Amino acid sequence: MTTSLTDRYLAATLRSVPTGRRAEIADELRASIADMIDGRTAAGLDATTAEREVLTELGDPAQLAARYHDRRLQLIGPEYYPAWQRLMIVLLSTVPAVVGVLMGVLETTTAENPAGAIGEGIGAAFNVAVHIGFWVTLVFAVMERLGTPLHLPEWTVDHLPEEPVERDVTLTDTVASIVFLGLTIAFLPWQQFQRVIGDGGDRLPILDPALWTFWLPVFLVVLVASIGLEFAKYRARRWTWPLVGVNVLLNLGFAGPAIWLLQEERLLNPEFVDRFTWLSDGGLAMVSRISIVVIAAIALWDIGDSAVKAYRAGR
Repeated sequence: MTTSLTDRYLAATLRSVPTGRRAEIADELRASIADMIDGRTAAGLDATTAEREVLTELGDPAQLAARYHDRRLQLIGPEYYPAWQRLMIVLLSTVPAVVGVLMGVLETTTAENPAGAIGEGIGAAFNVAVHIGFWVTLVFAVMERLGTPLHLPEWTVDHLPEEPVERDVTLTDTVASIVFLGLTIAFLPWQQFQRVIGDGGDRLPILDPALWTFWLPVFLVVLVASIGLEFAKYRARRWTWPLVGVNVLLNLGFAGPAIWLLQEERLLNPEFVDRFTWLSDGGLAMVSRISIVVIAAIALWDIGDSAVKAYRAGR
């Protein structure tokens, strides 16, 4: 006899095995668990206690899945690998993005070439990701060689997820998106009041202050609504078609005005442009064209990606 506890164990195991083998492995594992439970109940144990003992004996679903997948957890070592993997996912999904955005904003305020801030931010994010991968892996490798205990709680069936439902939207992805949106929201008023220093010692906003009468508040509303979408998407566990519709509207609400303002050369502050020779001598048109292509590509990719994920989730 099996219960929802077995179902939760199977769900936690099968999410890490190849899709094509999930049905076969599920049947095999379920039958093995049932046989082991029957053996223990025949010896006098009640069914609930027998099931908990059997699942505890089988161990962590991640390690069991690795055996079914013929995948050796030897990058760090089977005892340390799950903890190393979880830590790497959390760090790499948040820290490089935050550092990249901060370095890009800082470069914009201090360099003579604000367009280079994008490359500076990407370079900083890449370097941080490399350092995280190297040093975290090194620390875990040394800990394993020295036999340093992790002092992690021993795995029991109580660590299983509450529901055997696969989640397509992870917490780390949601946190990373919200952090990026929050930094973008903070940048809009920041560039107005913490202004870029010009040649004459006075300070100039990057974006045209006239946009605060309408378009910059619109961008802020869209960004705040995008944070709300991230929460809704996480709560729904996956992309749904209503969420895709909202995502389309938000992408159009941000990308459409941004592209139009760039085409009309109304996004940047004219006084800011005049302070940089390379911008006033034709560089502004080049920056606008590149920005339009990037904004359009990101919006189309985000819309297409959400639609594909909603289609797959509905099958």
